[in-house]
Amino acid sequence: MSEGKVAIVTGGGTGIGKHSAFALLQAGYSVTIAGRRQEMLDEAVAESEVSDRALGVVTDVSDPESVANLFGKTVDKFGRVDVLFNNAGTGAPSIPLEELTFEQWTRVVNVNLTGAFLCTQEAFRIMKGQSPMGGRIINNGSISAHVPRPNSAPYTSTKHAMTGLTKSTSLDGRKYNIVCGQIDIGNALTDMTAKMQKGVPQADGSMKEEPTMDVEHVADAVVQMAELPLESNIQFMTILASSMPFIGRG
Repeated sequence: MSEGKVAIVTGGGTGIGKHSAFALLQAGYSVTIAGRRQEMLDEAVAESEVSDRALGVVTDVSDPESVANLFGKTVDKFGRVDVLFNNAGTGAPSIPLEELTFEQWTRVVNVNLTGAFLCTQEAFRIMKGQSPMGGRIINNGSISAHVPRPNSAPYTSTKHAMTGLTKSTSLDGRKYNIVCGQIDIGNALTDMTAKMQKGVPQADGSMKEEPTMDVEHVADAVVQMAELPLESNIQFMTILASSMPFIGRG
């Protein structure tokens, strides 16, 4: 148990973020759940059944002032930040690369990459100044940080970039006792991935159903990464549905 420790989970109102936030709460953390919609955050806090240790904060991770507000409210309520799970993300329509609009590209970059950077930057400011100094940042990469799906240039590009951010954060955080790792997730069953059971485009142009895994396995893995002492770090973890097309994809 990690009683007294504090975590922030972005994109925490639904899916992997929500399940990870609940798993951290069960492990004893106080958790700030960040998301775009107040009603979803209110539902998540109520559903957690430990509302004294859960805080919902509406956040646009692509906006520096909104990110600063998220961390400020967390510190005001809980006193510090021990773990940041950079989970917020979005995708673009699955259309040919040449048909994507500038706005579709920019939106994905702003949320997936700029948002993770801004949250990491604010986490550094808080973690290096608190006592005891330091903390842990966990980035949600993806199988797409390794190999793409068809028609996924914005998403795949940002997830490859997330790996670079993870490595730079690990290096730059050493002097502050801030560690950073990345979890690359494949086919966790959420509302977002339910379509995989009905068929998704493959590299050969076909449509095939893909295996999925229980999202709780991902939440447990996030807690495993979070629970390590700061002298140790899971730099990269890949967790996926065992028989999904990754090894041999394409």
